[in-house]
Amino acid sequence: MDSLRELMATEETLDPADWADVQALSHRIVDDAIGHLRDVRERPVWREMPAEVRAFFSAPLPHEPSLIADVYGEVARNVMAYPMGNIHPRFWSWYMGSSNFTGALGDFLAAIQGSNLGGGNHAAGLMDSQVVDWLKEMVGFPASASGTLVSGGSMANIIGLTVARNAKAGVDVRESGVGAIPKPLRFYASDQVHSCHRKAMEVLGLGNRALRRIPTDAALRIDVDALKRAIAEDREAGFKPACVIGTAGTVNTGALDDLRSLAALAAEEDMWFHVDGCIAALIAIAPQNASLVAGIEQAHSIALDPHKWLHVPFEAGCALVRDASAHRNAFAVTPEYLESTPRGLASGQWLHDFGLQTSRGFRALKIWMALKEHGVEKFGRLIDQNIAQARYLASLIEAEPALELTVPTTINIVCFRHRVEGASEEQLKAFNTELMLRLQEEGIAALSDTTIHGRHCLRVAITNHRTRRDDLDLLVRETLRIGREVEVAGLI
Repeated sequence: MDSLRELMATEETLDPADWADVQALSHRIVDDAIGHLRDVRERPVWREMPAEVRAFFSAPLPHEPSLIADVYGEVARNVMAYPMGNIHPRFWSWYMGSSNFTGALGDFLAAIQGSNLGGGNHAAGLMDSQVVDWLKEMVGFPASASGTLVSGGSMANIIGLTVARNAKAGVDVRESGVGAIPKPLRFYASDQVHSCHRKAMEVLGLGNRALRRIPTDAALRIDVDALKRAIAEDREAGFKPACVIGTAGTVNTGALDDLRSLAALAAEEDMWFHVDGCIAALIAIAPQNASLVAGIEQAHSIALDPHKWLHVPFEAGCALVRDASAHRNAFAVTPEYLESTPRGLASGQWLHDFGLQTSRGFRALKIWMALKEHGVEKFGRLIDQNIAQARYLASLIEAEPALELTVPTTINIVCFRHRVEGASEEQLKAFNTELMLRLQEEGIAALSDTTIHGRHCLRVAITNHRTRRDDLDLLVRETLRIGREVEVAGLI
């Protein structure tokens, strides 16, 4: 009995010894978080970390406890003070959403509730399925379709393309492997397709050569006639054309493939039609621009990203598959320790049957809460707002002799560069890269850059509900100012 008492006395937990202290600190953290968002315009978009902050992240593994208030102090000084910047209204690099406070609360509550979304009979699982149903409705998919929440667009595309491979392989790939496929499969996408599709081909065991990149037209959309010729050539050469990947919003420019034509071609050729809609699928909910993605509802599978134009805190992606049976058959495994029961906790749908993860976080709550608070129509208006802002920025650039648009602005991505008379392409790249870096280092704006058909340019992706036209006016003014300074300094 004494040994039992000793054991009970030494048992430990991660719960605090004093809940009142934790409660007080938690209120302080929430107050600080609200201030962080409320005052975001008053801070630089991004700033370089000083040496002492970088050194902080080289500290050794902690062996002894610290007061949680001291731990939070370190986070506030060294982490919160040096963000990537994507919640800032002048963050336009790459392609990201800008988060929202309600979604952040959802992330917190999901962590507190602690459910594992691999499956089981509990409220989080039902909410996960409900959010997938809402996303299906947004893009025009039938209620009978399937879907799964994942980490982001790369994984969503891998899910969709895995189902496509299995459906078109002609053999049981799960049992026999890709080596048993009688004819090598071919997937087709534009030469502007996102790099995650190469990774998908590699992960699926097909190899990069299985993805045939098709030339694009002047608007950087896939050339449908060139695609038809490529399919015919591959059939003649003994390959099996399996999947057409339509891009709803290329990462470089936001170009939109002709989804209706691709859907029709895929049907004629008995091929899977997958849409990478991670950038623009949700234009389907935008009242002024929904027609731009007409045909997306005809896809066999769609990848999309709530953490972009639904501004969900990272991370949140979704894969939708029209044929629910094909989706489940591509991933479901039922070992004895994950068998369903007629009632109780193990009854209900096992969500891990629709993807690669057995353990899954409760991503749905942050999506659900923001959609309930604002309604889907507001998110649609915000998408229209970003597209209108991009067109406004394009008009400002066209009005400035020192600046030029490098490609047409289709949706919310503006590609431009500063002119330099008599400069070579190499010199223009150096000049504009210097502009981009100075804009970042001065905390003015975060832009990215890219090269499209041999022409380097700066890239502004406006996926931000905090951006205002005044921010775009400022961008143009500061780009011109820095351009003059770089020219005076003789850096090219």
